Amino acid sequence: MNTKDAVKIRGFSRVQIVDPDGTIAGDSGIVENTITNSGKRYYLAAMLGKYAGSSGIGYAALGTGTAANATHTTQHGELAENVRDAVTAASNGSTAVQFTGTFASADNFVTATRNISNIGLWAMNTGGSLFSAAAYASSSCATNQAVNYTYDVTFT
Repeated sequence: MNTKDAVKIRGFSRVQIVDPDGTIAGDSGIVENTITNSGKRYYLAAMLGKYAGSSGIGYAALGTGTAANATHTTQHGELAENVRDAVTAASNGSTAVQFTGTFASADNFVTATRNISNIGLWAMNTGGSLFSAAAYASSSCATNQAVNYTYDVTFT
């Protein structure tokens, strides 16, 4: 048995701002994220052990702030709760999960033009903790635009 085998978790997100006609108005490109200590504890270790307090990913949130580090439990500049989007998860290979979703303009996720610059994945319940977050170059998002995102979590 090789005792030097290590499991690494990495995440990548992509955020695209979409005009009403479907044109991509802004694209973060693929950005690596930070998995928080709470993410490792409550989402990975506790869920594997079926401990009380474990949680799965429940929603994504946009923000106007900077990148998170491993000790963060909140997302810098997270927009109000009405901005949360329930994620859809699908297998993205044998050792990965992909979360996707859309912040639709009809949902009024922004009530005025905002510069968005980060995205995070959060627990299933609204009192949950931040699993991971990624920051990207700030992009202007108007009230008539939507935001599509993909968020991949890979294990290697």
